This record gives sequence, C-alpha cells and structure tokens, in this order.
Amino acid sequence: MGMPILVDVRDDGHEQAIDELFDWFREVDERFSTYKETSEISRVNRGELHIRECHPDVRWVLTRCDELREETGGYFDARYAAFNRVDPSGLVKGWSVDRGAELLEEHRIENYSISAGGDIRTRGRAVPDPAWRIGIQHPVLSDRVAAVVVANDLALATSGAYIRGDHVLDPHTGLPAAGLLSVSIAGDDLGTADAYATAAFAMGEQALAWVQTLRPYEAHLILADEQSLSTPGFPLAVSPLTQGDELALGSVEVAQERGNEQHDERSDRE
Repeated sequence: MGMPILVDVRDDGHEQAIDELFDWFREVDERFSTYKETSEISRVNRGELHIRECHPDVRWVLTRCDELREETGGYFDARYAAFNRVDPSGLVKGWSVDRGAELLEEHRIENYSISAGGDIRTRGRAVPDPAWRIGIQHPVLSDRVAAVVVANDLALATSGAYIRGDHVLDPHTGLPAAGLLSVSIAGDDLGTADAYATAAFAMGEQALAWVQTLRPYEAHLILADEQSLSTPGFPLAVSPLTQGDELALGSVEVAQERGNEQHDERSDRE
C-alpha cells in the first residue's frame, strides 16, 4: 500500500487492538503490493502463480475488481491500469480499511476513524464531540479544504489529481482523466466507494449523470471551473470553506481538545 495510515480511537485501553490492526495492514502490503517481488500479485503478474492458487483474500479482491469493472462500464479496471497486468490497488486500500474496521469492532471499539491515503472510515462519535468532521482537500489550493463532511458511521473516498498528478487514466482512451478536479463518494463500504470515486473521476463530465445512479452511495464533485455539485444525500456540512478555515487532509478535523482518545499514525511500510 505504501502510504501513511492514521488511526484515531476515542475509546480507552485498546493498544493491543491497534497493534493488531497495523499487523493486518502489513500483511495486506506483503500480499498485494505491486512493488514487492515476493507478493502474490507480483508473482501472478510474472506467471509464477495462478490465481486459483492465491490466498482467498487475493481471489476475492480480484473477483470484486472484475465486478466493479462491469458496474462502472470499464472505468474502474484493475487490469487496464497495469497495462495487461493485474493491479488491484484501487480496491485494496479501501477494502483493507473495511476489514481493519471489523478487527477493531471485534475488540469492542465503538468510536474510531481509520484514514489511509486520504480515504476514511468513521464509526461512532469523535468523543467528546457528537460526530466526526472530515475535510475534503481542495484540489487546487493545497492548504485549504473544499468541503467538510459531518458523520458518525461513514466511508468516504476521494479521487483527483492532487499530489500524484494525472495518475487516473480514462481506460477507454488511455489519456489522463479530464473535466473534473475531484470526486468524493460516501457510503457504507470504503472499498466500493474508492472504486466508484476512481471511476467517476475517469469519466469526467459523464460522471454528473452516473453518480445519480449509485444509491445508496452519494457523491460530491468539483468541476474544472471549481464549481461544486453534490447528490441530495451527501452529508455535507460546509462548502466551500473560506480561506481562514483549517485544512483537514482527509483526516478527522479537531476543533477542541481530544480528551482520552488514542491517536496513532504509522506507515504500512514499517
């Protein structure tokens, strides 16, 4: 995965659960990384390992990628993105956070957020506050937010140019996506939301109609002229923010002292 992961637990006494969570993220990286020669994905791409011989998690993820390619009309394509090599990274990030969230809940953790590469899953409350406040980074002004989402139980994924530049291609043309500056998708499954956000960004202006069909998922789009549009159910609190507002880079925005929560930021490349 190769990205910072931020875990914010607002319940007490769960250090062991957080350690297990980061063990899980390291396991995912070892199995799915396209940069590690020993990963199952790398071995599949070299023809050393057949998909049917892979770990059940790998088989599930690749099957889900194929389903998402159909659901998005080919705009999310784990095979095209790697030029005829499989690269499920666009799903793995959100899927692994969803699975990590299940691990925390097995330890009876009720109030937490997990953020990976700007995509975030929240549960319960940002104790002592009644809800989580999530900032969507402005796609042009790197020190500003474009909008704030307020939620309790939510998965939120954003796709755009941002730091990595034109990394999202239109798989039908092979050219960088054009027409949108960013797409945020909110729903109950972060893996699916992440894939939908990638697909919608690749679609460009065609996404304006497509995101209307994604119920129960909701969308917030920033167009090339910086105009913002949202579907009716998107949990938007503020948009746009003024230049004086704080930046929350896909993570939980904290307006007051946190109290007794555990706050842990690590890299899955440890």
